[in-house]
Amino acid sequence: MKAYFDLKGQTAIVTGCSTGLGVQMAKALANQGANIVAVARRVEMIEAVAAEIKNEFGVQTLAVRCDITDTQAVDAMVKKVMDTFGRIDILVNNAGTGAVAPAEDITDDQFNNEINIDLFGTFRVSRAVAKYAMIPAKYGRIINIASMYGLVGNKVAPCSPYHAAKGGVVNLTRGLAAEWGKYNITVNAICPGYFYSPLTKETLDSDFFQQNAQTMIPLSRYGNEGELDSAAIFLAAPSSAYVTGVALPVDGGYTSM
Repeated sequence: MKAYFDLKGQTAIVTGCSTGLGVQMAKALANQGANIVAVARRVEMIEAVAAEIKNEFGVQTLAVRCDITDTQAVDAMVKKVMDTFGRIDILVNNAGTGAVAPAEDITDDQFNNEINIDLFGTFRVSRAVAKYAMIPAKYGRIINIASMYGLVGNKVAPCSPYHAAKGGVVNLTRGLAAEWGKYNITVNAICPGYFYSPLTKETLDSDFFQQNAQTMIPLSRYGNEGELDSAAIFLAAPSSAYVTGVALPVDGGYTSM
């Protein structure tokens, strides 16, 4: 029997791995045998996540504090991972932010911050991992977490800088896929819709958002915990070698209409 999604012995970096979808995807990769590097700014949280994953899945883990807007910090993080594991096979660029306000009220600082974290941050980490690990190894799987709002606009939550940044991530994904394919590095994006989390549950369960789900989402509901995992595993797998430059919506069909 062929183990299509076996990641044993591989090393995966997951940024934004202190809460929510980042932790879920890290656990999904660990479930397939990957060693996990949890990266975020809040060191106590990533240390707790790393310990939990190690105990639950029996893989090696490492917690590294890193601000993805700081190039030196990103390069140092990648060096530490290489010193520890000697390889980086998978990168999940999950760290991000989101400013919600009418476009006419968005400040320059808000716009710049969004681009710096969501778009430039994704590039910074990808650049360092590719340069120091994946290109020399002639192998890699980069998964950028964009958003369905990187593919379409919306009338529910005004967030034009987020649309711009995540749209940039989608086309950055295509650009890097085209450039790094010769090194056997695949670069793909996942574009999640709304997912339940401790921070979003109250909002998504409100009457307004429940009605919005019935109107705007073919599956008539929001995403549940774990429903992003299989997409991450698929794109991380060695057997997905011929899939690159893809923006994969996981949104209950929101972007199909």
